[in-house]
Amino acid sequence: MKYPCAAALAVALLAVSPAHAAVRHRIPEKKKKVEEALPPIVWLEPPAAPPDPVVVIWAPPPQVADVPPLPPEARDLIEKAIASGDQTQVKAVVALARQNYPQGAAQIAALTAENDARVAEKAAAAARERADRLASASFLALWKGQIEIGGSRSTGNSDTLALYGGLTLDREGLKWKQHLAARADYQKTDGTTTVEKITAQWQPQYKLDDRLYVFGLAQYDHDRFLGLDDRYTGGVGAGYGVVRGPHLKIDLEGGPAFRHTDFIDVPNSEITSDEPHSNTLAGRASLAVDWKPSAAVELQHHTAVFVERGDSSVVSTTALDSKLFGPLKARLSYDVNYESNPIGDAKNLDTISRAALVYSF
Repeated sequence: MKYPCAAALAVALLAVSPAHAAVRHRIPEKKKKVEEALPPIVWLEPPAAPPDPVVVIWAPPPQVADVPPLPPEARDLIEKAIASGDQTQVKAVVALARQNYPQGAAQIAALTAENDARVAEKAAAAARERADRLASASFLALWKGQIEIGGSRSTGNSDTLALYGGLTLDREGLKWKQHLAARADYQKTDGTTTVEKITAQWQPQYKLDDRLYVFGLAQYDHDRFLGLDDRYTGGVGAGYGVVRGPHLKIDLEGGPAFRHTDFIDVPNSEITSDEPHSNTLAGRASLAVDWKPSAAVELQHHTAVFVERGDSSVVSTTALDSKLFGPLKARLSYDVNYESNPIGDAKNLDTISRAALVYSF
């Protein structure tokens, strides 16, 4: 072609002609119709990635050194203590074994549990047997008592004779407890009586439970040098066992009382009374302690206080017993008798120290 540039220009003009533009506008519409005729496209989420693998690491258990059981000699020692029946010894041996052989704790616990069960069974059997025996016993059975005898004799510059005697009876039944006591003191110096005292007491008790009880009281007193010819005391009240242990017992009592007193005039003395007798209401309180620190030693203390109009009195006895052999004991005792308003010129405080032999039955 002679004019190539002109030919190119003609082609370009043809491309932008109106007819060609109409063709170009019809192409998108045809494409739109084709797209509407196609089925819808459903989009699905891609599958999740597989989880990370779990790695299990197994390690063998640590090696534990062989622990030896309770040594045979330690077990034999515990069994011997149990066979002795002494629970104090059992506790001491078991405590020592637990301290020295902690690896045998299970075996020690088993031996202790077996011993505790045996002790409890034995105590229950003894309690049943005792209850049956007390329930079936007659009133004249089950009595226990003590006889106390003491005295002194001196000659020379003074001629003195002193005698002392006492009797105690106790009976404990299933519900009732009986206590009877009597004692007498007599002393003569250079032919003149200087001590003349008699006391007797009966106290029945009814047990409400192991500690609480109610009681009645009947008591007789004679003390020549206090001007008391006869003093009769009757009372009721309640008592409570504050301590009830195998080695220590403490009882407290309290209640009202009625006292009738006949006074006497002591010959050759200023101890006289303006009234022949008196009747008074009083309040009574008492304390009783019984301590046994060992099988051979016993300490007893009893104090009774009477508070009444015009006069109050305190009677206290402390005794220390030491076992000699069999049923025989030696006793040292100290008595205190206090009257706040004695008649005449009589002293309001009397004390007696004694050494005596006691026979128990």
